[in-house]
Amino acid sequence: MNKRVNESKLGLMVFSSAKDLGEKVNEHLLEMYGFTGDDDSFIIPIKEIFFEDGHSKVVIEETVRGKDMFFITDIGNYSLTYKMHNFWNHTSPNDLMEQLKSGIGACCCHARSINIITPLLFNGRQHRRNAREDLSCARTLHELDQIKGIKSIITCDAHDTGVQQALFNTEFQNYFPSNTILKSVIKDLPAEDLKKLVYIAPDNGANGRRNIYSNTCNIDLNEIKVGSFSKQRDINRVVDGKNPIIAHDYIGDKDLDGYTAFIVDDMISSGGSMFDCIDELNKRNIKKIYIIVTFALFTNGIDKFVEYYKDKKFSGIYTTNLSYIPNEFKECEWLHTCDCSKDIARIIYNIQNDIGLEDLLQSKTEPQQALILKLSSSTK
Repeated sequence: MNKRVNESKLGLMVFSSAKDLGEKVNEHLLEMYGFTGDDDSFIIPIKEIFFEDGHSKVVIEETVRGKDMFFITDIGNYSLTYKMHNFWNHTSPNDLMEQLKSGIGACCCHARSINIITPLLFNGRQHRRNAREDLSCARTLHELDQIKGIKSIITCDAHDTGVQQALFNTEFQNYFPSNTILKSVIKDLPAEDLKKLVYIAPDNGANGRRNIYSNTCNIDLNEIKVGSFSKQRDINRVVDGKNPIIAHDYIGDKDLDGYTAFIVDDMISSGGSMFDCIDELNKRNIKKIYIIVTFALFTNGIDKFVEYYKDKKFSGIYTTNLSYIPNEFKECEWLHTCDCSKDIARIIYNIQNDIGLEDLLQSKTEPQQALILKLSSSTK
């Protein structure tokens, strides 16, 4: 590491699971701090070792003494592999969470502070207890809260922010990428498609997230409607780890003729709920349908999305680079990946310099101004 960068007291521990995102964050931070040398980097080199018995460890190759350390990991990256008992395994969230803890332990209390950036929150969808089961997300946060030196945990679009009640000594920040996604949407779509908008929550849990997007785009130059779907599940059966949906009912204004619809949620998992929403909305003479999600997991692949797109049932998906997406998926013309690395870099900069995060986490002026400019120009 360059001596001048080393004296800045900022260090990044970028795990292989978040390599691409971490390197982009590093580039933005170097620019913010005015470092321009070819060898300048805030990234602390590490070795990530998996043993053939299934254990793992992290070795830090440079001192972190006195540094504000920011750990960047993506627990959703299943592309990494390791060998165990002569079998090749793909990394799971459990593997990568243990790796994160190993990296924290390797600091040996030498770092001035430890800050964890985990866009996908470990077991974030297991945020409440419905049966004889573990509150695994809250338990993991509580375990991290007990580790001396951890200052903050930064996540993105948490499924339920109520899990932060498990923290007593650690700052919890929940970053919504809505500004970055909306700026990309506004740039890509023609003005005519932005004049009549309807924002849809695919279930009751997504209503708050839908409102963030709809309120941001609610200006005098366009018409905004909101709607949602209500799921009825068969609680007596479990299929693939969840209660199957037996009904998906639309709640909202039924007259959506000529509107551009945005289905907003935190993630696409298998995609089943999205297909139900798309089919129902297409019965209402919708002009175009787009999906906005922070995380596009595609746990069942993309074949059905490709089929729906070819049949012109939807027009595109807007997501982020905050979690792993296979390169072959990114090549699809209907999948738009928005780069959030600059926002992560700004969060790191503000935390290290004790600057408030309100403008980053709450301000909606940038997409609003972009939308006003686009619609105003189209009316001249």
